[in-house]
Amino acid sequence: MSDSKLPSGIDRVVGQRIRWRRRELKLSQEQLAELLSLTFQQVQKYEKGVNRVSAGRLFEIASVMGVPVNYFYDGAEEQLEEDRNRFMESGGLDEGPRAPVLDADTLDLIAAFQKIEDDSLRKSLLNTVRAAASAFESKQDED
Repeated sequence: MSDSKLPSGIDRVVGQRIRWRRRELKLSQEQLAELLSLTFQQVQKYEKGVNRVSAGRLFEIASVMGVPVNYFYDGAEEQLEEDRNRFMESGGLDEGPRAPVLDADTLDLIAAFQKIEDDSLRKSLLNTVRAAASAFESKQDED
């Protein structure tokens, strides 16, 4: 398989966004696969960024999930910037960055957070989570 056929960081962003939207809609991988006439394994590969999603297939996914195609590219600009920075730092090509695989609790947290409309409450919660993460990092550094 040529390098151009390998999934990129953006492919992983698209896959992650498919997963987020599927979870927002409370669909299983099997249910989404049935709506798209795919196997659940193919949906799983798309979500993990193992397989690229073609333009036509992404259009179908967007239609079934009730979002515009550009929904799946949210975060892609940051991924491109990371790819560029990694390329410049390494002085050459590498496998590219991996989008993190998010567990169910993290996805639930993101979905719940997005429903909070009060900006000051969102900022307060974000600061609380950052402080907790920082404290946890500091504790781990001590150990």
